[in-house]
Amino acid sequence: MSKILVIEDEAAIRRVLKKILTEESKDYLVEEAEDGLAAMEKIKEEDYDLVLCDIKMPKMDGIEVLEATKKIKPETPFVMISGHGDLETAVDTMKLGAFDYISKPPDLNRLLNTVRIALDRKELVTENKRLKKKVSKQYQMIGESSEINQIKEMIEKVAPTEARVLITGENGTGKELVAHWLHQKSERSKGPMIEVNCAAIPSELIESELFGHVKGAFTSANKDRAGKFEAANGGTIFLDEIGDMSLPAQAKVLRALQENKIQRVGSDKDIKVNVRVVAATNKNLKKEIEDKKFREDLYHRLAVILIRVPKLNDRRDDIPLLVDHFTKKVAEEQGTQQKEFSKEALQLLQEYDWTGNIRELRNVIERLIILGGTKIDKKDVELFASK
Repeated sequence: MSKILVIEDEAAIRRVLKKILTEESKDYLVEEAEDGLAAMEKIKEEDYDLVLCDIKMPKMDGIEVLEATKKIKPETPFVMISGHGDLETAVDTMKLGAFDYISKPPDLNRLLNTVRIALDRKELVTENKRLKKKVSKQYQMIGESSEINQIKEMIEKVAPTEARVLITGENGTGKELVAHWLHQKSERSKGPMIEVNCAAIPSELIESELFGHVKGAFTSANKDRAGKFEAANGGTIFLDEIGDMSLPAQAKVLRALQENKIQRVGSDKDIKVNVRVVAATNKNLKKEIEDKKFREDLYHRLAVILIRVPKLNDRRDDIPLLVDHFTKKVAEEQGTQQKEFSKEALQLLQEYDWTGNIRELRNVIERLIILGGTKIDKKDVELFASK
């Protein structure tokens, strides 16, 4: 059901507009306001999917209503209703955030078409916000330790820039979360975030995966295919475990970073790309450089900003917060009631040697929730969290 507010000081026009809209769709719930002041009272109390607003009104005109609403509910779309002499003013209202304007007397087809488009756009904006919130929730960084707060501060400074970032740390520490936060807080957040696990792709396929290929480039290349760099155009590409990338692929990545262009495998045609590269590794790349397994020039291109993610053993103060987070998440995923951990159980978890870092802790919490009692106590941890 779409809620529409019609603001018009002429009762006859209000009735006509309401009749047209309600006859058009049973999903339109139409309310009326006879002037701007009455409209603002309604707007403050209710959330409307669309507002049809006359410009010339006593007490408070349409421009004032538009400006006041944009301050408190900026996502509310406005379609302005203008008399012949108000057309120039109506165009100006679009600069203030109005979606469109309709002249009096309203053309039926134009009115209904504008209403449909405005409502569709509102629904799309709402859905995008919901999905973005869902993604943001999925990639939360949990913790208040000094180590984690330093990373959060670094992200706040670095994310809005175009600087390349190299994230280091052991497996399971949360390098992927840092990469997603960098993207979400960047100017590229509306663009794609493409992830590539360099360790999971065979060395003979990594170039095709990153840069694409043309038909006939190799035996199984039966059609042209775009690569991850093209898919990430306008956004961010996350090269996870880049220390496992082959040297030939490293050379092509270096060229992409230097010239902002790539070539598909089997082609000599340059394709321009506009991507921000964020990379991660659990390896000591300086040691890999000494062993001739990683290009030094690529390292310096990638490591403009270095972010080291600490081991869980180095941030034990965050374990209670992480336990609470994973407890809620597991309960939500499995549709079960959330379980409580005793102080003794939490203390014991803080004393464990977490060689698998946060990933291991998450698995242990899920095991405890499934196998432990109604309240997870020290005995549960001793029994089910053992190595």
